[in-house]
Amino acid sequence: MAEGSDSSPLGFIGRHFEEVKEHWKSNFSFLDYYKKTLGRKEPLPKWTDADVEEFIASDPVYGPQLKAIRESRMYAIGGALLGAAHLGGVSLKYSKSPHGFVLATGFGALCGGVFGTEVAEHVKQLYKIDKQAANLRFLYWWEDKTLGNKRN
Repeated sequence: MAEGSDSSPLGFIGRHFEEVKEHWKSNFSFLDYYKKTLGRKEPLPKWTDADVEEFIASDPVYGPQLKAIRESRMYAIGGALLGAAHLGGVSLKYSKSPHGFVLATGFGALCGGVFGTEVAEHVKQLYKIDKQAANLRFLYWWEDKTLGNKRN
């Protein structure tokens, strides 16, 4: 029989399923970086702001990057508050509908938060750094500190 026929044990649907599975596996391959810290039987202990500040002071490369990432949260929070207040206020003034007010406030917070995040990207120049690597480096540092491992 021809090699392209559907008489294989998996058949057409089985082969298609395998191809789709491989496609999504490659799309989510970035999660492999986090398997060491997220796929644990016992979770890592909680860290405090003092622990993060200690990491920022100890790592000359990823410390300033993590600090910029943490400071950028304020832009997103400010944008969310501003967007919620504006769109919720407009809705309350013109609509007088309670459910419309709640939906408009939520949508305003969402849009404002996204806009604030984009502003932070440019103001803090976060587009120049690898945010995933900075966060992952902190997680590795925290694991080593709490469990007493020494990394070379």
